Amino acid sequence: MTEKVRFAPSPTGHLHMGNLRTALINYLFARKAGGQFMLRIDDTDTERSKAEFETAIRADLNWMGMQWDVEDRQSERLGRYDEVLDQLLEQGRAYACYETAEELNLKRKAQLMAGKPPVYDRAALRLSDAEKAQFEREGRRPHYRFKLDQEAEVRWHDLVRGEVAFPMSSLSDPVILREDGRVIYTMASVVDDADHGITTILRGEDHVTNSAAQIQLFEAIGATPPKMGHLALLAGADGEGLSKRLGSLSVQQLREEGIEAGAISSLLARIGTPDPVEPHAHLSDVVEGFDLNRFGRATAKFDPAELAMVNARILQHYSADDVSARLVELGITGDITSFWPAVRGNLNKLVEAADWWAVCTGSITPVIEDAQVCAAAIDHLPEVISADIWKDWTAAISGQTGKKGKGLFMPLRLALTGQVRGPEVAGLLPVMGRERIAKRLAGEVA
Repeated sequence: MTEKVRFAPSPTGHLHMGNLRTALINYLFARKAGGQFMLRIDDTDTERSKAEFETAIRADLNWMGMQWDVEDRQSERLGRYDEVLDQLLEQGRAYACYETAEELNLKRKAQLMAGKPPVYDRAALRLSDAEKAQFEREGRRPHYRFKLDQEAEVRWHDLVRGEVAFPMSSLSDPVILREDGRVIYTMASVVDDADHGITTILRGEDHVTNSAAQIQLFEAIGATPPKMGHLALLAGADGEGLSKRLGSLSVQQLREEGIEAGAISSLLARIGTPDPVEPHAHLSDVVEGFDLNRFGRATAKFDPAELAMVNARILQHYSADDVSARLVELGITGDITSFWPAVRGNLNKLVEAADWWAVCTGSITPVIEDAQVCAAAIDHLPEVISADIWKDWTAAISGQTGKKGKGLFMPLRLALTGQVRGPEVAGLLPVMGRERIAKRLAGEVA
């Protein structure tokens, strides 16, 4: 059977690190298995769902390189959910309830005060037709619950957690349709997964309870439950839950800050496993190294500092061809073939390349720390400039001045770049050109 997985975001906000990780792991799992990756827009929350959020989600996935094979949206399947509700009602596996939110809250508080678990008491099942009719006359609209088999113990082999056994007596019958007619995730997701032929569900461990109820719901509608894997949730570098600042870190924000898609996918594909993070510029390489079996139950720790380090390493993997179009957008329109290899090892973000392009081709005020070294550099400056001249050129300067090591190289760096650190000067020379090099060595603004 061909694997088919889905990512089902609700368009109620931007993609953040937690839900992007879920999307990525589903994508990598599908691609590694040669299967399908589905995008399903769970937009039944009409009050909070926004078109602009859906547009942003799609843009983020495309930027990450996570193209989907098929798609659907829940708002176009409302009739199907009604059909399934009718089926469950006929089977006696769904029932109407008339309690208000306030009444349910009072019941929960009373149960907790009595030391009992806050499980719905199924009072609605004991209502007579006359009582239901009276509620209807009062203007109450029913919500509907799925009737669990509370005598059962739901078991499954979790692809991440191993063997799971869940006593259903500890669960309330889940609401599947609100009084305003809006379908609840619990049912809509099951119907969609069954109809779309989803073979594997990969999501956060906070859905384990949902999964136990949904397995019974799959069976009630005559569908085989998909395989399931529940991943440890992301935490901060200290192992604590993500702070509001980190938890709200969106894909869009990271992109705007100059983080590469490859850095994000390389990090998210490995945290939560015992394997080291390997920087991959291309998503196809991340797919190649992906193994769901490596994910364990230990907390997955997300560290922005580690992401920044991976980002810098990603830039070192890019060829000039990989970044040429983006460098042009930054105003770098000259000899990119020479420039990029010279600076990429010193960049944390691609945008910083523009700063070094300005150093090489714009006007700077040279810092003349050692006039003797600079004068000798002018004397021995070759007519043809390339990175290859560096060794012989500096040897000649050293022979004339007797300067070596830092006493030789730092004056040259300061005069040519005005900076105490940065890329190897040798690689910058052909970008600067002979005239600019000579002027800077002479102390002229150039």
